[in-house]
Amino acid sequence: MDMKVIFMAMGVSFLLAVILGPLFIPLLRRLKFGQEIRTDGPQSHLKKKGTPTMGGIIIMLALTLSFLRFADKTTEFWVLLVASLGFGLVGFLDDYIKIALKRSLGLTARQKLAGQLLFSIIVCVLLYSMNHSTALLLPGTDVSLELGWFYYALVVIIMFATSNSVNFTDGVDGLLSGTSAIAFGAFTLIAMNVTEHESAVFSAAMIGAVLGFLIFNAHPAKVFMGDTGSLGIGGGLAAVAILTKTELLLIVIGGVFVVEMLSVILQVGSFKLRKKRIFKMSPIHHHFELSGWSEWRVVTTFWFVGLLLAALGLVLHRL
Repeated sequence: MDMKVIFMAMGVSFLLAVILGPLFIPLLRRLKFGQEIRTDGPQSHLKKKGTPTMGGIIIMLALTLSFLRFADKTTEFWVLLVASLGFGLVGFLDDYIKIALKRSLGLTARQKLAGQLLFSIIVCVLLYSMNHSTALLLPGTDVSLELGWFYYALVVIIMFATSNSVNFTDGVDGLLSGTSAIAFGAFTLIAMNVTEHESAVFSAAMIGAVLGFLIFNAHPAKVFMGDTGSLGIGGGLAAVAILTKTELLLIVIGGVFVVEMLSVILQVGSFKLRKKRIFKMSPIHHHFELSGWSEWRVVTTFWFVGLLLAALGLVLHRL
């Protein structure tokens, strides 16, 4: 696989994000697309009210332009594009309704579910058309389980779970930008190892896009990505794992996202069943903030954990 193309895809998307940032951030500010802040959260977050959001547009644009330039237009190409831009579009509509139209709930749960299901089904149709393997590989072994048609139900579950867990992780300046760059870094290496060219180019382009965005999103953030970015990143991450046949390994490499989602599920379940909260606030990164951790400590700790999990995932992949 041509390493030059991989680095070019990463570099170009990074530069595009750096260029697009100063163009879009003032525009978002003029349009008054400002973030609303939860009053029950960390008090330090209240000063972030009004910070421009929907900055995920920067990530999606930089990613798409670089990917279009350096990837081959195969079926895999369309799987990745539909997954990232499709889920990003659902996030964009949710952001737009909440912020531009001033409807606090955005898309209803049913509408968001329908949008995610639509693009998941399109991904399944594309996978079927390319005779994508329906076997599920167990990480660290030579064992595989043939799922047949049930595999496509698993694809939908993976798309839903990944996009929403990534969405939960976006709550502290720079947290998701950094953890997603680490996860896509691991998948770039995996894709190169299994000669999945489009996935490698896509992952590299996503690294560049989120790191370019991180320049404006690091504490104190000048812009937030919103659901536009987080759902788009999550959809793309799921698609890369599916195409590289590392569906279960995604649980390890994306372990930070899994923990974030589980913290929400446990918190809601505990409160409904026991009327007691397990954490001071969920997702779990807010628990650590309310426990006295600074934002930077939370972010760097989660980045470090993400790095360890990515390394573990790479070890399991090579076993």
